[in-house]
Amino acid sequence: MQCFDCTQSASCLTHKELPVSAHTRKTSITAEDHTLESNGNPSGLVGATRHVPNNQRGYQLEEGDPAVPDPSKNPRIIISFPRGDPENPYNWKIFVLSIGIVAVLNSTLGSSLPSGAVRYLAEYFEVKSQAQLVLPISLFLVGYVLGPVVFAPLSESYGRRWIMIITFVFFTIFTMACAVAPNWPSFLVFRLLCGITASSPIAVVGGLFADIYDDPITRGRAMAFFMAATTCGPALAPAISGFISVLTWRWTFWAGLIIAGASLMFLLFMPETYGPAILKRRARRMRRETGNPSIFAPIELEKKGVRQMITITLTRPIRMILFEAIVLFSCLYLSIAYGIFYLFFEAYPLVFEGVYGFNTGTAGLPFLAIGVGAFLSTAIFIGWDSALIRAKKTNAPWAQIEEYRRLPLACIGGPLYVISLFWLGWTANSNIHWIVPILSGIPFGIGFMLIFMALLNYVTDAYEIFAASGMAATSACRSIFGAILPIAATPMYQDLGIPWASSLLGFLSLAMCIIPFAFIKYGDRIRANSKFCQELREKKRRMQAEKEREGSDDAFLPDEEMGSRLR
Repeated sequence: MQCFDCTQSASCLTHKELPVSAHTRKTSITAEDHTLESNGNPSGLVGATRHVPNNQRGYQLEEGDPAVPDPSKNPRIIISFPRGDPENPYNWKIFVLSIGIVAVLNSTLGSSLPSGAVRYLAEYFEVKSQAQLVLPISLFLVGYVLGPVVFAPLSESYGRRWIMIITFVFFTIFTMACAVAPNWPSFLVFRLLCGITASSPIAVVGGLFADIYDDPITRGRAMAFFMAATTCGPALAPAISGFISVLTWRWTFWAGLIIAGASLMFLLFMPETYGPAILKRRARRMRRETGNPSIFAPIELEKKGVRQMITITLTRPIRMILFEAIVLFSCLYLSIAYGIFYLFFEAYPLVFEGVYGFNTGTAGLPFLAIGVGAFLSTAIFIGWDSALIRAKKTNAPWAQIEEYRRLPLACIGGPLYVISLFWLGWTANSNIHWIVPILSGIPFGIGFMLIFMALLNYVTDAYEIFAASGMAATSACRSIFGAILPIAATPMYQDLGIPWASSLLGFLSLAMCIIPFAFIKYGDRIRANSKFCQELREKKRRMQAEKEREGSDDAFLPDEEMGSRLR
């Protein structure tokens, strides 16, 4: 089986001057459910990634040639990316990284945007119930639950670009709707719709970075910046809304609209990064220009239809939660940490307005310490990554173990997270200067981010081509906790008091600290028994065997490069 090398020259790029038959060999395949590499090349077809050698191009095979398919079967030409293809998504790293971070900043900024405007919302809409005043943030996070289980799998079938753009357009529209909401129920509905559409960057950007970074080191560092953005957005929003809402609460959302509108202009220039979608578009153009109906992209040979979408694609995140221990316990730890983070949007006003007498605007400033911690965590992440690279170069035994690539960061971040909770609880006292509890936000931000960086990258590295579905699973679970836990914040802090309420959260987080240590000890055995990981190993084995048969330059691919090709 051969692939059509469609970008070997300028003439081939336009597909006008060169007949298809001169650069292809035909073969037959069946439309089975194949898995594709991130650059669009098929990994599940035996021989599908083989390019026609130069000395074989330019002639049509005769019937006697053993490579000619059985005439009774339908011959097809499968196209793929050759080396140096200008449309290969690996060429667009910095631009796509910037777009991804901008989209995520908008999404996460919107999640906590009402936090500084709660008092003014309550007065305008005459809302008396404290539980209802939590809903503008909680319903937004409910949207984070609903969106990823749809948007992540769809992006794996139809590409990243249009999923990102369409959802961002609706996010912008619903942000404007919040600013002009006539009553409380409509405002809450618009917040829910904002959350659903804003969840798209959270769900898709992980796959976006997997598209453009084939090296796990640079991919991990890109993910570190992405996750720092997910923390900085919510940390900035309370200060923005706290100061702007003094004019009117509506200006809080007008400000969000201005930021989203400016970002949308940037997002419109985002290229498609999903390799299979690029090849599908190219195959359609080639069929139209050459009149040859037998030219296909690998994704066009996958099983399609509503049944396939419902039973396989959309249910994959749920199946990973139920049957994959790594995903399940990662979801549990991340959900607790995430829920506590959003609980702080209710707890911090109780501490800094109630104990220290801050006004609405200044009460949002302590969140900036969490943002500082998030940025410091990226420096720790890069430092650990550099140490790991040096250890691999010296063939240190521990550096060859998958679990040591990321998980030690969570072993550092977990205790820091616990310490910060006790720090906040037992120093929030009118007899202690306000800077002391504010500074607890720095280890909180560091610990929070290290936990996320370690576990999300571990899930991505463990499940590779299923990374977007794994990310969707973790996103949905943590958003459920993020939506529910803040509802309990005010009653808990009022009944237990600030010291013991924070201590309760600290003890709960302490129990979660065992999870990364358990993964380090038992992770290899868990992955060995994982159905998804077994499937990945089998695909790698088939790819390696095919490369060896072809005698290509990259016949022996290291595990990391093979993983990136599968991805």
